[in-house]
Amino acid sequence: MDIQVIKVHGSNNDFYLIDEMNENLPITEEERSALSLAVCRRTKEEGADGILFVQASSTCDAKMRIFNSDGTEASMCGNGLRCVGRYVSEKLGKDQLVIETMKADLAVRKEAEIFPDIPTYRVEISPVLKSTKALPMNTDMGEIIHERLPFLDDELIFTALSVPNPHLISIVGKEVLATDKQERIAKYVNGENEWFPDGVNVSFINVMGDQSIFVRTYERGVGFTNACGTAMSASSLVTKWEENLEDEVLLDVYNPGGMVKCHVHDLPEKTWIDLIGNATYEYKQTLTVDLEAKKIHFGERESFENETKAYDAFVSHVKKIIEAI
Repeated sequence: MDIQVIKVHGSNNDFYLIDEMNENLPITEEERSALSLAVCRRTKEEGADGILFVQASSTCDAKMRIFNSDGTEASMCGNGLRCVGRYVSEKLGKDQLVIETMKADLAVRKEAEIFPDIPTYRVEISPVLKSTKALPMNTDMGEIIHERLPFLDDELIFTALSVPNPHLISIVGKEVLATDKQERIAKYVNGENEWFPDGVNVSFINVMGDQSIFVRTYERGVGFTNACGTAMSASSLVTKWEENLEDEVLLDVYNPGGMVKCHVHDLPEKTWIDLIGNATYEYKQTLTVDLEAKKIHFGERESFENETKAYDAFVSHVKKIIEAI
């Protein structure tokens, strides 16, 4: 079976995008999982954080399904949604869209470039759920907002949210970022444990300035990632609460893969976050797949060289800002 893919990334959170809008691949649900395991496995030249399946929707402009590199299906992916949004926007010739995801229909629109020659899209991140049942988490606490969790760490303060992916977040200093605390905690809550039966994404935030933060995320099903869109969105909301920022604050959110902007809308009637950032194409490629034999042949690439160069320039710019603080 030959599959046409586009290698894409949002903040260097990278994916293989597969268009199924006209016809779904002739594979079972189990084979989707097997495909993501086989195709996303990292080598020197190939691999990704996941696969984005772009499908037809009966209610929206398109539907997104995201499978992680470990074969599990995620309920949402903010960085992936920007890439899907760009693909559907250009395919349909529309600058504003609604994309169906597992738990919500989300607004997407084309935005002004975040940096010269960087295709940029704004995507809605919602719903925001504070209940520990939504994570899920085995606890008598109904919410975890600015709480110590001694079973994880004696000093750190945590907030737990679903947006709708589950997130456990702590604001820390640079000295904590330099330790192995985040990895230790993340591996525990994503292994066999009594608290988080489905695992949870773990993010550490370092506040860089009045309206800028750095976020590093250990993503369940992936591990440490260059960026996680829902994690950066949830982290922006937590920062808004912890730093007593205005209800409609716009934050610059730096990450190991680049930078995005998060527009927090923390209003009485509804809370959501708009995630604004790149949707970059790296190359087109044909994959020849034999799932029964567990064989994948990666064909020749058709590169989007100008987009890659533009994003490299953006990353260099971002690194200078981070180093100057």
